[in-house]
Amino acid sequence: MDPNRYEVNLSILFTELDVLDRPAAAKAAGFDAVEFWWPFAEAVPADRDVDRFVQAIEDAGVSLVGLNFFAGDMPAGDRGVLSNPDRAGEFADNVDVVVGIGERLGCRAFNALYGNRIDGVDPAAQDQVATESLVRASKGVARIDGTVLVEPVSGMPAYPLKTADDAIAVIDRVRAAGGEDNLRLLFDIYHLVANGDDWNAALDKHAAAIGHVQIADAPGRNEPGTGGIDFDNFFNRLDAAGYGGYIGLEYKPSGASADSFSWIKR
Repeated sequence: MDPNRYEVNLSILFTELDVLDRPAAAKAAGFDAVEFWWPFAEAVPADRDVDRFVQAIEDAGVSLVGLNFFAGDMPAGDRGVLSNPDRAGEFADNVDVVVGIGERLGCRAFNALYGNRIDGVDPAAQDQVATESLVRASKGVARIDGTVLVEPVSGMPAYPLKTADDAIAVIDRVRAAGGEDNLRLLFDIYHLVANGDDWNAALDKHAAAIGHVQIADAPGRNEPGTGGIDFDNFFNRLDAAGYGGYIGLEYKPSGASADSFSWIKR
């Protein structure tokens, strides 16, 4: 694997630093590209806060290659708001902000976390709201030739997308409802393994639908080499499947972030 294809998720790595100091730390560690979950507390942050974020990326000399849409309060357990009938408006407002950041920084890959199931709300009603939200997102990022990523997630029982098949079903549903042809699978091997999905079979079946790849070892979600995943095999399989994009490092470092990259064959 070409080490230049690795990029760092700065919402889970370098968290010992202020958010705006992390891009420069990634550059100092040898990376030219980074990704973030939504880096603000609200769906529509103040313009000055967006400007400071953009400036931090530009000043560090790194490329932003992935950004999440607003997903609610992640530390409190939220995993997206787009399927929540009471919060889909926040997601709608967020789309224009995301597109604006993407346009300024050249980012074209945007992860839309689906949202947890809500007690007392019909799952079919949530799915209908989600479909409408994702159609809106796909049309929004299409203005800058962007891609909407749909991700299976582990560790949150109420999150309904557990397997690659689950995510692909959502993508197919959104396209059928009028979404653009710019929805892709976010293939995070950690989440798939943690949920018991067969990543080999998923890769064989859905390689053409993959828009982005993220990695962490399992169990534990730490850097490669700390769990049981055979990453040499995984990277070889990705190459054979024709995936040529970035590999996002979305793991919790077992020690200091800057010390967690020794597994990379530079």
